[in-house]
Amino acid sequence: MTAHIENTREFTLKTSDGTKLFVRDWPLAGSAAPQDGVFIMHGLGEHCGRYAHLARFFNALGFVVRTYDHRGHGQSGGARGDVPDTEAVLRDARMLFNDFSKNLPAPPLLFGHSMGGLFAARFATAGLAPIRALILSSPALALHMSGIQRGLLKVASLVIPGVGIPNGLKTTYLSHDTEVVAAYENDSLVHGKISARLLNSMLQAAEFSHQHAAQLTIPVLLLVAQQDHLVDPKGSAAFVKNLNPARTKAIFYPDFYHEIFNELDATRVFDDLRSWLEQQHFTPLLAQST
Repeated sequence: MTAHIENTREFTLKTSDGTKLFVRDWPLAGSAAPQDGVFIMHGLGEHCGRYAHLARFFNALGFVVRTYDHRGHGQSGGARGDVPDTEAVLRDARMLFNDFSKNLPAPPLLFGHSMGGLFAARFATAGLAPIRALILSSPALALHMSGIQRGLLKVASLVIPGVGIPNGLKTTYLSHDTEVVAAYENDSLVHGKISARLLNSMLQAAEFSHQHAAQLTIPVLLLVAQQDHLVDPKGSAAFVKNLNPARTKAIFYPDFYHEIFNELDATRVFDDLRSWLEQQHFTPLLAQST
């Protein structure tokens, strides 16, 4: 278990099936009034503690932030890398998102990375809750899967649907920063498992998101690693084509690996995100000063 992070609120919330989900909220120091919020969904095999730098970034702009560990991940309950059914991740997210939203003056922004970005897209395109804007970081809107791998998935879905097997993630391609890779590989809360049920849930989420992308009316920002060996960036490109161009901005980073916010030149990504937030007039501290 990771140590408590200063100036955060850590607790668990129980799902309808009794699974305890670990939550870490990032309030603004000295502020008792409701603030604009950002809800963050992490990727496969990792945990919300890896997003501390992003949460602090949003805090500095005046947002309160909620991060949490998906079931089967980090400090949350559930079998590692598994879900009981294909809708479980979305049910959990909706419960935590609505709980977060009830204390805010406006719907939060929804941010998701990789698998979290995929389920964030599915959450938004399904209209599961009011969202102010959608921000996707290298979302898993398409996966690198061969015909043989898809065949094995069908077999596993019938024989061992809930068994966590190695996810095949090549950690070398997380980032060009070797310290990031080493920290990931030595993180006790990171696991390398995925079940057929979770993978099927991801594939279904991708299909739904592409089919319903045109229905999105909120602002959407995609920040995508072009040299991504973990998810297929073509999925993001296809998703963008179905979105409203007047409400969408997509930035592709030609030389970046998967974790763009952990790359050697991540400052570019943070600057692009900050600029977009300012252009959309989402930044609370700037709004208060005008």
